[in-house]
Amino acid sequence: MSLCEIVRLEGYIQSSYLAVYPDKIMLLDGCCRADVPMVLDYIETTLKRPITDLKVVVVTHMHPDHAGGANKFREETGCLIVSADKKKQWYSGIGGCTMHFVDIHLGYYVARRQGRPFKNLYYSASLKPDITVTDGELVPHFDEWQVLETPGHTDRDLSLFHLPSREVYTADLIIKLRHKFVAPFPVYYPKDYVQSLKKSEHYNRQW
Repeated sequence: MSLCEIVRLEGYIQSSYLAVYPDKIMLLDGCCRADVPMVLDYIETTLKRPITDLKVVVVTHMHPDHAGGANKFREETGCLIVSADKKKQWYSGIGGCTMHFVDIHLGYYVARRQGRPFKNLYYSASLKPDITVTDGELVPHFDEWQVLETPGHTDRDLSLFHLPSREVYTADLIIKLRHKFVAPFPVYYPKDYVQSLKKSEHYNRQW
């Protein structure tokens, strides 16, 4: 029987999920930069745990609401950043710099639509994970969680399959808006996206 408790936190522009164990904690995605103080305060104040119990932050892809806080979490807690095994940075070259700028400002647009106050969303366009993973591998130090490569939205999207519950954290593979599920925007690799959806059909529930 799993000792994991999944905690959902309402982030700046997205939901974030903690996998809480008696002796360790994993953050299922890197959040926005603006979410870092909230997550660390939850660990210290609500869970009454040291922030160093955060052992792993998974970055499923490089968009601001999934990677924006990763480097800051590592700086504050000493956690490991786990992400896809890709040789090239997602935001590489002149085009990548432009796309990074646009994506951050799309984050601000979403925040305004949600009535959020202004907060700093800037984060580095490059990520140096401590550990890279590929399809089928287990998340280091969290062997109840299996990595699924589910590209389409970007070339490096990851989903996380919780083996005991047979539930999948799909990140931005499928997005829930109000009461319906929709594809993310944009889908850079449509053929890969269709295959990723088919892969997800093998699992019972999606968050």
